[in-house]
Amino acid sequence: MIAFTIILLVLVVAAIGWVIAGYNRLVRARVRIDEAWAQIDTQLQRRHDLIPNLVNTVKGYASHERETLEEVTNARAKAISVQGPKDLAEAENGLTQALGKLLAISENYPDLKADANFRQLQEELAHTENMVAGSRGHYNASVRAYDTARKVFPTSIIASMFNFEDRDYFEVETVEVRQVPNVSFE
Repeated sequence: MIAFTIILLVLVVAAIGWVIAGYNRLVRARVRIDEAWAQIDTQLQRRHDLIPNLVNTVKGYASHERETLEEVTNARAKAISVQGPKDLAEAENGLTQALGKLLAISENYPDLKADANFRQLQEELAHTENMVAGSRGHYNASVRAYDTARKVFPTSIIASMFNFEDRDYFEVETVEVRQVPNVSFE
């Protein structure tokens, strides 16, 4: 009888230990996601802070490109106002497209391309884009690890018991899809 009680007590303690270990693993994974998201947020804030300077510099040389300048400003305002990876990714895609148009304008204005301030802002923006990409990769890897831990048996039992919910990936378009030109030598 005492042996049975000891065995039962050991099993209960082991089960409690297993639940605690699984719970802590999921919490650590969730904290890593939040930490990675904070890195993305910091880089995006830096990007958003650079844009008004870039717009003002272009405005000085290409003031009649009003539509593009307004598009960038509106896309930035939208990107600042949204929350969550899914909505933010959509807003950032719009901002990236608007910035692409803005930077393409510089090709038509040699004085703008030669402006030291404009070149410096372009370099800072490119560096920030690289930082965002790196942070996005870290965030998405953290989400993948969390989702894996959440869905794998037996941790999935703990995840459902304590309502560990899905996290969205932060997916943005990084390159434009271009149509391949049709070349004919006829």
